[in-house]
Amino acid sequence: MKTLIESPKEIPIIAETEVLVIGGGPSGLTAAIAAARCGAKTMIVERYGCLGGVLTQVGVESFAWYRHPGTIDCEGIGREYELRAQEMGFTRPEPQSISQVIDSEGFKVVADKMITDAGVTPLYHSWVVEVIKEGNTMTGVIVESKSGRGAILAQRIVDCTGDADVAAKAGAPYYQRPKEQLMGVTVMFHCSGVDVKKFQKFVNEELKPTYADWGKNWTIKTTGKEDDMFSPYMEDIFTRAQEEGVIPGDASAIAGTWSSFTDAGEVMQLNMVYAFGYDCTNVWDLTKAEIAGRQQAIWAIDALRHYVPGFENAKLRNFGMTLGTRESRLIDGEVRVQDDYVLQQGRCEDSVGIFPEFIDGSGYLILPTTGNYFQIPYRCLLPKVIDNLLVAGRCISAGVIAHTSMRNMMCCSVTGQAAGTAAAESVKQGVTVRNIDIKALQQTLVKQGARIH
Repeated sequence: MKTLIESPKEIPIIAETEVLVIGGGPSGLTAAIAAARCGAKTMIVERYGCLGGVLTQVGVESFAWYRHPGTIDCEGIGREYELRAQEMGFTRPEPQSISQVIDSEGFKVVADKMITDAGVTPLYHSWVVEVIKEGNTMTGVIVESKSGRGAILAQRIVDCTGDADVAAKAGAPYYQRPKEQLMGVTVMFHCSGVDVKKFQKFVNEELKPTYADWGKNWTIKTTGKEDDMFSPYMEDIFTRAQEEGVIPGDASAIAGTWSSFTDAGEVMQLNMVYAFGYDCTNVWDLTKAEIAGRQQAIWAIDALRHYVPGFENAKLRNFGMTLGTRESRLIDGEVRVQDDYVLQQGRCEDSVGIFPEFIDGSGYLILPTTGNYFQIPYRCLLPKVIDNLLVAGRCISAGVIAHTSMRNMMCCSVTGQAAGTAAAESVKQGVTVRNIDIKALQQTLVKQGARIH
C-alpha cells in the first residue's frame, strides 16, 4: 500500500468537558443524559445530524419488542424513551409484544429535547479521527467536521460508537470474529401504498406466522415456548418468488419481519434483508453492503407485490439513513460476560443494571416470558490497558451468545446509563473509572431510576 506523510498541524481546542460521550445511539444518548443528570459537565459527539442510532438512523422502531407478559424488564432512562415519545405522539402499538414502537423520525425530536433538558452539549456532524493520551490515560479526542479539525479535552470518555472505534484507536485490546462468522447486516426499508386491512386479513386468516417459521432457512435454537407465539415474519413468499423467477435466484437471505403501519398505508421497519460476509469496520465492505442491500430490498418489494394481498400497489418509501449492523469489535474487558452467564441468570457483586433473558442472533431465539434476567457487571464496561475510558453498547466485553442479548437497543441503554453515571461519579469521587467505589456508584444508579438487582 502506498503511503504519504501528513504535515504536522496546530489543532485548536474547541471544547473542554468533564464527561465526553462519543456516539449518539441508545447507549451514547443514555450515557450523556445520565452523566449530566449526575451534575457532570457533559458533551456528546455524533457523526450524523441526529441522535438515536439504530432507532433513528437505521429505522428500527421496535425498541422493546422482546417485552411480554412475564418479562422482568430493566428500568431507567431507556424505559423513559417510550414514555416521552408516547407523550409527544410518536408511538404506536408494537405488533408482537406489550411495548410501543417509537417513530424513527419523531424520536429525533424527543432525543434533542431530552439532552437539552439534561443540560448536555451536543456536537453533530463530527467524526472522531484520533485520540489524545498521556501514557495509557485518555485525555481527549480529535474530531473532524466541516469546520476542520478540533480537539476536545475531557476528564472521562465514554465510547458508544458501537464498533469500539475510540477504544481501538486508543490501543485497547479487543476481539473480532472473522467476517464470515459475523452476524449479518441489514438495509432497513419502509413501504407506502399498502392496503393495511387487506394485509392484516391475510396475516390472520392465511399466513398465521409464528416464531417457529424463523427456522426454515437457518437453524434457530429456542426453549420451545417461543415456537407457537405470533411473529410478524415472512419467508415462503420470497422462496416462491425465486423459484418462479420473480426475483433472481441468487437473491440470498431475503426474509424477515415487518413492524407497525400508519393510517396512510405505510408499513414501517421492513427488516427483510440479511447479508452475510461483511465487516462493518471496513469501509469497502460497508460500501458494498449498502449497494447490495438496497438492491435486495427492491427485489423484496417485487416479491411482496406479486404474492402478498395488500401489497399489490406498494412502493418504496425510504431506506434507513445507514446500514444496520449487529456485530463487530468486542472489547477485552476486565470481565467478559460469558454465554452461560446470560443463559443461566448470572449474578454479580458489581451489578450496574439488569436485562431480561432475551437472546436474538447467532442461532438463538429466546424470549423473556418467564421472568428470567441477568445482572450486568460493571467491569465488562472497562477495557483493559486504557484508563479513564468506559465502553457501552454492543461492543462491551461479552461472549458470542451473550453479545446477541447485550447488543439490543434497550440493553445498550442500560450499559449506557451505567457508563455515563460511572463517568460522572468517578469525577465526583476524584478517582479513575477503574478505582470507583462500586457501592456509591450503585446507590447513584438506583437514585437515577436504574434497576441493578
